[in-house]
Amino acid sequence: MIDPSSVARALATQGIVADESQQRAIDALCLLLDSEHTSTRQRAWRGVYCHGLPGRGKSLIVDTVYALATCAKRRIHFHQFIRDVNRLLVQAPKSDDRLGDVARAWLKDVDLLYFDEFHVHDIADAFLMGRFLETALACGTRIVLTSNYGPRNLLPDPEFHERFEPTIERIEQHFEIVAFDGERDYREHNHAADTTAAEPRFFAPLDGTREPLRALFGAYEAHADVHPATAEVAGRSLPVTAAGTQLVWVDFDALCGAARSHLDYLALAERWRGVIVDRLETEMLKRRDVLQRFVWLVDILYDRKHALFIASDQPIRAALVGLDGAHDVSRTTSRLAEMQSHGYAIGLVRKHLAAPPDEAPG
Repeated sequence: MIDPSSVARALATQGIVADESQQRAIDALCLLLDSEHTSTRQRAWRGVYCHGLPGRGKSLIVDTVYALATCAKRRIHFHQFIRDVNRLLVQAPKSDDRLGDVARAWLKDVDLLYFDEFHVHDIADAFLMGRFLETALACGTRIVLTSNYGPRNLLPDPEFHERFEPTIERIEQHFEIVAFDGERDYREHNHAADTTAAEPRFFAPLDGTREPLRALFGAYEAHADVHPATAEVAGRSLPVTAAGTQLVWVDFDALCGAARSHLDYLALAERWRGVIVDRLETEMLKRRDVLQRFVWLVDILYDRKHALFIASDQPIRAALVGLDGAHDVSRTTSRLAEMQSHGYAIGLVRKHLAAPPDEAPG
C-alpha cells in the first residue's frame, strides 16, 4: 500500500512540496493503488485522469507515485502505444473483435497502466483508444492518464468530436478527474532556478556553430568520423551529417522538413540517445506540418529523457512564441525549457581517447 506521506517524502527529496491540486491527485492515486480497494465492487472509479496546463507537475506527481507502486505496472507514451498496437493488429489473426483481442493480450499481467501525455487529435486514434479503454476497464486494469486536455476537450475537431463522446463519458464515469490548476510552471521555475546546463545545448545564431557542434559530437563519439552519410530510420532514408553509437547529427530540413511521421522519431530515439539538430531556420516552423513534426520529435525525446541539441538562426523557444499551427506547442516550449536545464539528465556517456604513446603520462 502507498500512503500520501510516503509520496510526500519522495517529493521532498526533490525539494518539492505538493500544492493543493497535486495533493488531490496524490490522494486519488493512493486510493487507486490501495490493495484493500482494488475490487471494482468496492470502488466507483477505476482510474485517475490528471489534466492541466504544461509544467503544472502532472507527470512529476504520477511518476513519483508510479515509482513507489509495487504491482505489475506499465508506463507508456501515446505515440509508442499507437505504433505498438497497430503493429500487433497487423500480426493478429482475424476475429470479430481483433482490437479487443490485441488489447487483452497487451494488458495481460498488467495491473496498473500509466499513459503519459494522453491526447486524441485523430479520428483513427480515437477509435483505437476508445475500444482499448473499454477493454482495459472491463479487464479490471487500473489506469492513470495525464493530459494537457480535460476529457471534454479531447478530439476537439467538431467534425469528429461527437463520435468520441461515448469514450469521454466512459472516462467521466470511471475515472477520478483531477485538474492541475496551480499557477506555478515547474519546468520554467526549475529552468530559471538552476539556469542552463554547464554544457550548452541550444545554439543561436547559426554563424560559428559548426565547430562547437563538432566538438560536442566528438565529446560523446570520440572514435566516430564527421562525414555525411545516410541512415535508415523507420524504413526511410535520413541524410545525416554524422552518426555514432550515442548521437546522430542531422539538419533540421532533413529531419522535420521532409515528409515524416512520429514513427520516424520513435525509431530515431530507439537507435540513439541524443540528437543534434543543425541549421534550424525558424521561419520553417510557420509551416504547420514542419511544426507538428518538431513537436513530435521533442515529445518523443523528452519522454525518454534523451538529449537534444539545437543550432538555430534565433533562440528556439522565442521563435515558438505565438505559433499555433500544430497541436501542443505550449507543451513543447515548456519541455524545451527543461531540456536545456542543468537538472535534465541526458544520459550520454562522454568518450575519452587514450593518449598516443609519445604523449602517455610518465
